Amino acid sequence: MLLRIIAIRSEFPEARLIVLTIPPDAVYARPDFRPEPAGREMADIAPGLAECFEAEHPGMHTTPTVDYDVVLEGELCLELTDGEVVVRPGDIVIQHGTRHAWRNRTDRPTRLLAVLIGAEAGGAVRAAGLGS
Repeated sequence: MLLRIIAIRSEFPEARLIVLTIPPDAVYARPDFRPEPAGREMADIAPGLAECFEAEHPGMHTTPTVDYDVVLEGELCLELTDGEVVVRPGDIVIQHGTRHAWRNRTDRPTRLLAVLIGAEAGGAVRAAGLGS
């Protein structure tokens, strides 16, 4: 299992709480990595999320939600259309329909808590403790 996803769904207002364990990027480059089973696993656990990913830019996606992301353990690089931000434990990222990808460039898994709340797409990224 590449991603460990614990999802709690709410009927109203279409909210999800997800705890992700994101493996190092090197896992995806290994010759024995099989994207099809990983994609099916994500689709089973978090319906609708896999469809947000861009085939031509692996990892990049835009969700039609307001997202509250909290790094619990490890370090991630938040890749955006116009740059990158490194986030560490305790950092909070709030996004609204932002095109992005999570990159784990370390050699250890990272845990991320995400709350996705249904919303219209289009908005800015704000990261607590990371500038404006």
